[in-house]
Amino acid sequence: MPKARVTLFTRPGCHLCEEARQQILAAGCTEDYTLEEVNIDSHPALKSLYGTDIPVVAINGLEAFRHRLTSEDFRRKLQSLTAAP
Repeated sequence: MPKARVTLFTRPGCHLCEEARQQILAAGCTEDYTLEEVNIDSHPALKSLYGTDIPVVAINGLEAFRHRLTSEDFRRKLQSLTAAP
């Protein structure tokens, strides 16, 4: 099964973004996904879209979390979005 693509939309100095990254890594399933962090300040369209409404976590292009998440919630959502039909 291919790995899921997890995108963390963030910006420098965002403490909630740091917490989200820690929870994602603490989920214990790093072999199931690749993690990309995107600094929204480097992308005008993303900065306009999200503003201060971060972090946002997308799984395979679908928004899965906004602001806060737990490692358990992340693992469950990852499994549900990547489960074979």
